[in-house]
Amino acid sequence: MPENPRAAAGRAMRRKLMGEAFADRMDATVYDDPIMKKFGEVSVENIFGALWTRPGLDLKTRTLVVVVSDTVMGREAELAIHLRMARNQGWSEDQLAEAILHLQGYIGAPLVREALLCAKRVFAELRKGA
Repeated sequence: MPENPRAAAGRAMRRKLMGEAFADRMDATVYDDPIMKKFGEVSVENIFGALWTRPGLDLKTRTLVVVVSDTVMGREAELAIHLRMARNQGWSEDQLAEAILHLQGYIGAPLVREALLCAKRVFAELRKGA
């Protein structure tokens, strides 16, 4: 059966945003389970294939949108993924930290503190090549 074009575009976009090594690592550790594999397939098609490929915003801007969204919602696991994507799209550590810090007056110190602790960990991993 031919592959769904949106799923193919989503798979390519996901790998572009995450980087080959990180996408492979997630596939081997998170999406190796049958239940999570189904989640991954739906996400690849509907999020990466439909949302991330839309015109109107560049990828760099889209990565900042999801970093802010994750911070506001307190979604640390997703924030870690999206911080990596944002770094891959050219945002510096300082720019991302400043964007998160800017939210303190709007969403409160506890959420911002947790997001910055996550950023500290992710940035250290990236500097080590992990």
